[in-house]
Amino acid sequence: MSSIVLLGSTGSIGINTLLVAQRYNIPIEALVAGNNIDLLNAQIKIHRPKIVAIANENDRKKVDHPHVLCGEQGILELIEISQSPTVVNALVGYVGLAPTIKATTLGKKVALANKESLVVAGEFIDTSLITPIDSEHFGLWYLLNKRPPSKLYITASGGAFREWDIQKMASASFADALKHPNWSMGNKITIDSATMTNKLFELLEAKWLFHTTQIDAVIEKKSIIHALVEFKDGSTTAHFAGVDMKLPIAFALMDEIHEPILPPTDLLKIGQIEFLPIREERYPIWQIKSHLLAHPHLGVVINAANEEAIKFFEQEKCSFFGMSDIVLDAYQKFENIRPKNIDEIIIADKETRAYLHAK
Repeated sequence: MSSIVLLGSTGSIGINTLLVAQRYNIPIEALVAGNNIDLLNAQIKIHRPKIVAIANENDRKKVDHPHVLCGEQGILELIEISQSPTVVNALVGYVGLAPTIKATTLGKKVALANKESLVVAGEFIDTSLITPIDSEHFGLWYLLNKRPPSKLYITASGGAFREWDIQKMASASFADALKHPNWSMGNKITIDSATMTNKLFELLEAKWLFHTTQIDAVIEKKSIIHALVEFKDGSTTAHFAGVDMKLPIAFALMDEIHEPILPPTDLLKIGQIEFLPIREERYPIWQIKSHLLAHPHLGVVINAANEEAIKFFEQEKCSFFGMSDIVLDAYQKFENIRPKNIDEIIIADKETRAYLHAK
């Protein structure tokens, strides 16, 4: 079995990836982590990687490994010197873009949980080397099976405030937004779920992965159905699976799975399932959905503005709905940009962030 490189080993996706790797005896050549050095050291003891990278130089001496690289350049160097044909990118945010570019440029397969890579620069990434680790995109891939679709659908849980009164949402705190009803995820993706920015990002991902703008999202509160495909023959199929990321991870690492990863869905215990529209008054970011799908190069603006808006919200510098106002303002400000390469993507990212901090 070929080894893998795992970026973001101490996060939820990283931890689940290591469980799948243990189950199938997949060697771990390299681990990349952020600030959770205690967990990283425990992973090193079990998986014995040849090389490790961490976020901060100051933590180097705390890591129980003789070969430790640091910072963004350290991650890129780790990918460069690794022999593994597969890189699992479970880093969070814009920081995950450069590793995706580096790995695909080297011809490595990328099992991608870092959705920002495609959101920001999907136009410049070889998607033939990308396998998504995402329940929605995995569901779409599973259903398509080379048949011609007319429309793709992904589902959304509705986030932490799906049952809240809209006026109450206006005064919601950062801690409130982290109380997701269905999933246990990191801070950023949980906030993005509450604003529906996460689903907007997933539509952009799907545009690049499946080469279509005929895609939409609906709310399905139980997170039992992750994706649906409407085919040209008039039929529609749905992908049912439990709330567990090990299934898409296992397929991303193994290509084919012939044994149970999850218990089967018990149809009699599900009860009623309903699909609800995503309404702009509750999720203001949704108003740019169609425009963004038609102008996907603006993903870099949305991502940069969103990352800064989340920081403002956490620091109590804006309200919950203020995050969407910030993103929509930046989107309008930079709607005429058109990056022609990765260098211009980087410039657009910096300009967007600078604009928000200058206000």
